[in-house]
Amino acid sequence: MDGSKGPSDGDAAEDAGDGNKDRTPGGQEAGAGASDAVLAAGSFRITASDGRAPWAAPGAKPKVVYHDPSIPRPQDVYLIRVNNCNSPFDHVWLERSEDGTRPIHPLEKLPVEQFIDRNVPESEPVRPADVDDTPFTLVEDLKGLTELVNKLKDVNEFAVDLEHNQYRSFQGLTCLMQISTRTEDFIIDTLKLRIYIGSYLKELFKDPTKRKVMHGADRDIMWLQRDFRVYVCNLFDTGQASRVLQMERNSLEHLLHHFCGVTANKTYQNADWRSRPLSDEMIKYAREDTHYLLYIYDLMRLRLQRESTCENDLLLEVQKRSNDICLQLYEKELLTDKSYLHIYGLQEHELAAAQLAVVSALHQWRDYIAREQDESTGYVLPNKALIEIAKKMPTTTADLRRIVKSKYPCVEDNFDLILDIVWNATENSGAFEAIAEQLKKVRLGELDLKSIVDAGEVIEMAPSDADNVGINFDPADQYSLAPSSTANIRVTSNSRDSLMTDATLTGSIWLHDKTPTIPSSENKTSWSLSGLTRQSNKEAMSNNKQVRHTSSICSHCIFWGVFM
Repeated sequence: MDGSKGPSDGDAAEDAGDGNKDRTPGGQEAGAGASDAVLAAGSFRITASDGRAPWAAPGAKPKVVYHDPSIPRPQDVYLIRVNNCNSPFDHVWLERSEDGTRPIHPLEKLPVEQFIDRNVPESEPVRPADVDDTPFTLVEDLKGLTELVNKLKDVNEFAVDLEHNQYRSFQGLTCLMQISTRTEDFIIDTLKLRIYIGSYLKELFKDPTKRKVMHGADRDIMWLQRDFRVYVCNLFDTGQASRVLQMERNSLEHLLHHFCGVTANKTYQNADWRSRPLSDEMIKYAREDTHYLLYIYDLMRLRLQRESTCENDLLLEVQKRSNDICLQLYEKELLTDKSYLHIYGLQEHELAAAQLAVVSALHQWRDYIAREQDESTGYVLPNKALIEIAKKMPTTTADLRRIVKSKYPCVEDNFDLILDIVWNATENSGAFEAIAEQLKKVRLGELDLKSIVDAGEVIEMAPSDADNVGINFDPADQYSLAPSSTANIRVTSNSRDSLMTDATLTGSIWLHDKTPTIPSSENKTSWSLSGLTRQSNKEAMSNNKQVRHTSSICSHCIFWGVFM
């Protein structure tokens, strides 16, 4: 299970720099930080030889850290390349509707009744062997993945779960995939094997004759689509079944205890699943998420059959709900001119128009940096710090440094630029007078925030001729998991999500048109925002010269201009 499914501490996670989404304390910016999440970027950890913190009491269990700054970014270790451009996610492996307006999930063509097996044995299902007595395979290479695929071809059902992490990546990364059959447990290292998961597993997950059992699959379904282009047919969600059965609680922890008498060790619920190698404790925790799931499925299916009536078909209801989860399609979060209104905690502050203008401008800058560097927005500039800058509107480097306290590397590298953004935003504050008044009405309960946000328009970051992408593979390339090995894929035109479909088979991408760059304070003289520029070079001011320069996220994602 993903650590973010647990409780979260928004401020702690924010200080750790985690998170990407602005909307809720349990969202991506808040992450699922435990108390250890207060370790800021760049801090270090001291542990005793037995893994305990040196100040911990003897015999105390070591704390499990969700945000470990000592772990190198998987994007760097495994050469993971992600398309973070501010354009819709392209489900390129799906068929399109006749009019070409939308992708068609393979499940749409299949009747729900096809997945309901009413031949439920009345005999009590056989409980599986304990985790320690069950064969286990950690899949870390293509040989292991091939062997797993062959085994899954011979079974009619298997259980699935994912471990996910949001720290220091814009959209998040799937770190592990757990799969259990009736006789074996498997854990796939989806960071190391990321480029192969889709091509090897997509047909098995799409196969309507194979039952996939998952618990609380809503986000897992999204991650499968986003990271691997894997789409699921024939799902039984035990979380939905527990709701239909009106059980006391719907968590997997409760189902394990209720049906199996197993007390789940939730210590690792908030673990940093990017960590390698996996500890024995992490492996056991991950295995328990799927090891008993087919047995729980058997018991729940039997109960659903027994409690169904002609008027209330519980098996059908669970299947409909499971199908609805599968039919959801992943959508990338897009930056709009109203996205800043989603920032968690913003509504608690009564901000003037000028301060709102700063919030909007900093939010756009943060989004751009996070997309380009594949960082979580909270790592670039947490919500709390962003709002504080907007409230105080610093005019000098010293003022800004007092606010952020040197905790955020991306801010440290762009002090002058941020001051320019603040200055230009305040000059542009007239455009935010109406929004400031509307937010006052929201706080008074006289207006719904949704009505304001829904009016937002996606910020255009692409030139008008950015339509197609051409990808040329060198067939002589041998794809390797080694970080030093790269395949020759060349993007010959402007980029879309479609490039990542086939480009996920490589370790590196060269963008011919433009290369991702961030303007440094040395070669920047002014920042443009809505046509306003704060001159920071006297010679440029006297000559009244402004030369347009743009910085690209990828080959077609162009952010607002920087003037030199």
